[in-house]
Amino acid sequence: MLHPVKFSIVVPVFNSEQSLEELFAGVSLVFETLQEPFEVVFVDDYSRDSSWDVITRLKLKYPDLITAIKLSRNFGQHNATFCGLSFAKGALIITIDDDLQTPPSEITKLIAKYNESKADMVYGSIIHKNHSQMRNIGSQSFKASAKVLHNSRGEGSSFRLLTSELAKKILHHHQNFIFLDEVLLWYTDDVVFAEVMHLPRKYQQSGYSFTSLLKLIANLVLYYTMVPLKFLVYGGFIISLVTFFFGLYFIVKKMVYNVPLGFTSLIVTILFSTSIILFSLGVLGEYLSRIYQVQNRKPPYSIKKVI
Repeated sequence: MLHPVKFSIVVPVFNSEQSLEELFAGVSLVFETLQEPFEVVFVDDYSRDSSWDVITRLKLKYPDLITAIKLSRNFGQHNATFCGLSFAKGALIITIDDDLQTPPSEITKLIAKYNESKADMVYGSIIHKNHSQMRNIGSQSFKASAKVLHNSRGEGSSFRLLTSELAKKILHHHQNFIFLDEVLLWYTDDVVFAEVMHLPRKYQQSGYSFTSLLKLIANLVLYYTMVPLKFLVYGGFIISLVTFFFGLYFIVKKMVYNVPLGFTSLIVTILFSTSIILFSLGVLGEYLSRIYQVQNRKPPYSIKKVI
């Protein structure tokens, strides 16, 4: 008699052929020890190595424990994880990276914290990250900006446990850029943290560069905040106020002291005003392009194959 799945482990995969078998073995060992039914949902985010072949072999060997999804192009970690959530059957869903920097054995800490708190979501809180110095700087900058711009705790990670009820609430979001942590926090503040280990990278290079993290911050700001538009409103008001007083200053000088305004002051004023206008139009254009993408229902992911 088949038992209903209690735990679904969602793994976004990108160029991880060397670590997948070890990752699955580690996950299996955890749930064999706990004696809990589980499944693993692998989402191959259009890897360029043999990751899909490894996943296929695992599926053939453990057909009842694995669901394998191959995306038709690279959509990014958050979108791939979002896709995996739609296939998860468990009452509790755990998301974990494919690089083994968070060992599968740490899953027990998330489960213990959930059993203690019954929270909607448990984040794995990493005290010391074993990334490169540049990656650490990028990651810290990203979390700091998220904390300031979104009034969030800035402590989220891709290693998390959430209830299936919470996962179902977010699945109706279909904009093409998905930032899971932000969307999840739209629906709950019942979030707790469990300290977990973070090991040095054992196999492949990180898929995130400092540039890609900056791009992620830009997308996050433009898709999930009104900060640039507020900047235009308040910045425009302040600049208008400053230029108004400058104008009064030059008028008074002209009327009282009969001082010529001069070519330089005129050109500087024109160039400054023009640069502000062009910057404002650029910000508005970015928002319009994203509204256009959403209205055209550009998909968050596209599935090529499911086995």
